[in-house]
Amino acid sequence: MLSKNDLLTVGQVAERSGVAVSTIHFYESKGLIASVRSSGNQRRFARAELRRIAVVKVAQRAGISLREIRDALDVLPNDRPISSRDWERLSRRWQKDLDDRIERLTALRDQLGDCIGCGCLSLKNCPLYNPSDCLASEGPGPHLLELDEP
Repeated sequence: MLSKNDLLTVGQVAERSGVAVSTIHFYESKGLIASVRSSGNQRRFARAELRRIAVVKVAQRAGISLREIRDALDVLPNDRPISSRDWERLSRRWQKDLDDRIERLTALRDQLGDCIGCGCLSLKNCPLYNPSDCLASEGPGPHLLELDEP
């Protein structure tokens, strides 16, 4: 059981973590961190939540969605700070997804170089909009940009 001295106010958490109070409330609403209520119904956070906030911030910078972060944090114990061993497991969990994303973005970047100066969306064989000319059977025009008619 945490004593009153082991708990931090939302302002203290904001100051120590470098995260705005509104962001702390948002993280809590998304289940990324947790608080308890004081006798005056004010939020109080265990010091271990500072480490969870740090993990959330790093994961967000890596492009991990809040849902994925929450799912990963849900398997960790809440009664202690996240350890370096915990972080190793979390980062391994996200590494393949990041590697795949980097590969897709690199391929996209390399394909963009082939058509940056063109400006034409009706190329017969555009690697971005019409790979292998798969839209030729639908007739001329930018089919991918047309809105569905009611």
